[in-house]
Amino acid sequence: MEYLLIFISAIFVNNIVLSQFLGICPFLGVSKKIDTALGMSAAVAFVLTLSTLVTYVIQKFVLDAFGLAYLQTITFILVIAGLVQLVEIILKKVSPALYRALGVFLPLITTNCCILGVAILVIQKNFDLLTGVIYAFSTALGFGLALVLFAGLREQMRFSAIPKSMQGTPIALLTAGLLAMAFMGFSGVDKGLSALFGL
Repeated sequence: MEYLLIFISAIFVNNIVLSQFLGICPFLGVSKKIDTALGMSAAVAFVLTLSTLVTYVIQKFVLDAFGLAYLQTITFILVIAGLVQLVEIILKKVSPALYRALGVFLPLITTNCCILGVAILVIQKNFDLLTGVIYAFSTALGFGLALVLFAGLREQMRFSAIPKSMQGTPIALLTAGLLAMAFMGFSGVDKGLSALFGL
């Protein structure tokens, strides 16, 4: 039941983009088409889950074991950069169209604060390995949900009569704010479920 609470909380209540404001760059940059948003979501999910697994092992068995915890940030960044390169090579071979569609935003996963933030949060919250991986995967699903919803809204806005001064970035930011407010409606769900199941 604890894993279900982490799952629901990471996707809806504490959504990494809409509640914690991490990963805003790809959220705004890759959300013009649903296809691209889905591809980016899958790439982020893969990198986020795998990087959390690898960084957790490095933190516990290398950095903590040898008293090198102060190297956490730089080590995590290097691990994430290596994994992004791996994703880039795989996408180039498997789906060249998606690779071209993601363009500059694929290498930008390296600097996506969402991935680094989750890797550090797992250590700070003192999760065990399984809980950390479930949290990372749930967070990736929450990121993907927000990205795809936002992309769908932006696609629909192309058929709307938007005033000239609001077109482009202004309406995108306003829509993102409204989407974040909608997700605030889920606040308290995790506490309600905890009380219901006595956790």
